[in-house]
Amino acid sequence: MWKKMLLPAIVLLLAVTMIATGCAAPQEAVPEPTPTVPTAAKEIILATTTSTQDSGLLDRLIPMFEEETGHIVKTIAVGSGAALALGERGEADLLLVHAPEREKRLLESGNASTRELVMFNDFVIVGPADDPAGIKGMATAAEALAAIAAKESLFVSRGDNSGTHIKEMSIWSKAEIEPAGNWYMETGSGMGDTLNITSEKQGYTLTDRGTYLARKEQLALEILVEGEAALLNIYHVMQVNPDKFPKVNGPGARAFADFILSPTVQEEITKFGVDRFGQPLFFPAAGKNVEDLGN
Repeated sequence: MWKKMLLPAIVLLLAVTMIATGCAAPQEAVPEPTPTVPTAAKEIILATTTSTQDSGLLDRLIPMFEEETGHIVKTIAVGSGAALALGERGEADLLLVHAPEREKRLLESGNASTRELVMFNDFVIVGPADDPAGIKGMATAAEALAAIAAKESLFVSRGDNSGTHIKEMSIWSKAEIEPAGNWYMETGSGMGDTLNITSEKQGYTLTDRGTYLARKEQLALEILVEGEAALLNIYHVMQVNPDKFPKVNGPGARAFADFILSPTVQEEITKFGVDRFGQPLFFPAAGKNVEDLGN
């Protein structure tokens, strides 16, 4: 009798032991998690002139780049002088700027490792329709600024060490004039804000064509002087040197440079603004020589 009672207990014990030692039916293996790229490796700091931001071009291109590559772009839109200073200190990964002489110095210093031509447009002088200084149609910007100074008509300058401000000061130098007085106003702001102030005060200013066209509907300003070869406005993309600044995201910067120089994006630049303004705001220039631009 006791043997009959013990048998079920032994069977139960054996079953429990088999389960505990892994002899039960095998379970599905849990897949290994897919490795992810650290967020820091995906982030790119782009320091750029305000004209690329104010014109709306970056609002078009950056989402395309982020979707295509998975990188995240943090844009710092300042004057080209300030953008170049960020590059000089290794506080940006990539620069998109339009101050050629200062760009060359950054490259020569070794703080930037590459400098590649991206696109161009031109600078124009805008002002009120009644044109109190009488500059409309003048052949050169220097002649126009001299007329504005002679009549002490209001001129609004960015005054921010940007590429546009640097170009403006070079024109004053050609005119052999050092602008000063109540008629000369510095905003210390980007191109969009400076255009707004110029419009409100009915003065004159120097602007890149792209930003002016993008905001034209909100401005009481007209293009009065244009077309001079000296008013060409050229943009380069520059990689900050990762060998000199270890925190710089070299691969991410190279990815963005390759993107903006690619035939697909150069074609996008060609089309940008045409549907709204009947003309592009910028002209693609990747692979071209500076000497051939504008011809």
